[in-house]
Amino acid sequence: MTRDRLLFYCQHSLGLGHLARSLRLAEGLADRFDVLLLNGGRFPAGTRVPAGVAVLNLPPLGQAGADLISRDPAYSVEEACAERRRLILDALDDTTPAVVLIEMYPFGRNKFEFELLPLLDAVAALGDRRPRVVSSLRDILVQRPVGQERHDERAVTRLNASFDAIVMHADPAFATLEDSFHPATPLRVPVHYSGFVAPPAPAPADLPLARLIVSAGGGMVGEPLVRAAVEVHRDLFIRTGLRTTAVAGPFLPAPVWEWLQDQARHSPVLDAVRRVDDLAAEIGRSALSLSQGGYNTTMDLLRAGTPAVVVPYAAGTEDEQTRRTARLADLGALRMLPARELESRERLLELLVAAAASTPAAVPLDLSGAETTARILAAEVAVP
Repeated sequence: MTRDRLLFYCQHSLGLGHLARSLRLAEGLADRFDVLLLNGGRFPAGTRVPAGVAVLNLPPLGQAGADLISRDPAYSVEEACAERRRLILDALDDTTPAVVLIEMYPFGRNKFEFELLPLLDAVAALGDRRPRVVSSLRDILVQRPVGQERHDERAVTRLNASFDAIVMHADPAFATLEDSFHPATPLRVPVHYSGFVAPPAPAPADLPLARLIVSAGGGMVGEPLVRAAVEVHRDLFIRTGLRTTAVAGPFLPAPVWEWLQDQARHSPVLDAVRRVDDLAAEIGRSALSLSQGGYNTTMDLLRAGTPAVVVPYAAGTEDEQTRRTARLADLGALRMLPARELESRERLLELLVAAAASTPAAVPLDLSGAETTARILAAEVAVP
């Protein structure tokens, strides 16, 4: 029996969250589709690709402020853009997908319209053979202090013109699109809620390891958290008996990684690792977690039920992690330390000690996002 094909576009620029969620999602989609994931950012060595999923790594681009930057010295930005457009349009021709799934756009990723608009135009030109076009969206959108209304109007215009559906990877009891998106023009595209895209439920474990596990996603902006954890790790051991394991992340700057390794060499209760194969499993095996508040890490925490202190990333206009973490803290699932308070090492230590002695509240949120998204998209394909 011939399976439908699905072309999945993902661009991550700062950390690894968008790629990690897309890979989890692709794994669920592979039960019903042959999936080709177009990855537009760096792809760290050792990243696991799920069975049934093929990955096409485009010349990697990132963002520095308002500018695109090439992550591969073999390409200038202009050369990378041209090659990416060619690869994406060739992938559309070669796969003849039933679904084109585009992560985050048009709610974000406007800097990548140089390749997304040609993709949407090529889809439209297919006429009767046109695949369904769906936007894949996380739970909470960043709010702009200036120009939000204009941004929302631009997004709704593109959605109404080029998309068939939106799949929001959230439980509507926790977050809805209307919480973050307020265009004046009515949205004519249906919105489906898949539940959160979370890792599988962990296998029953013995007593957790007597350790604090520290993580900051890809690590590109993890230095303040890592340094704070190192500063309190000896006092944490004295107060709780917990060692500290710091997972640096593949993008933690090299000088910081060298400093962290040196700190670990000189402390019997501090371990430093560059990356782990399955962070969700490592959190589940730990007595306590300290992390940022990205989508994937918070889902790992909810699955594991591990006591946690979360310091949401909040540089510039970034408010998504703060809003998500605050809601989960209100539900009793974790403890939150605002990023501006991270310099207060006593406050961090106080929260870690309190969390280590607590049991997080069970939060009844839908965590079946990967499987439900596959069903939603299969239904989209069946629409005449």
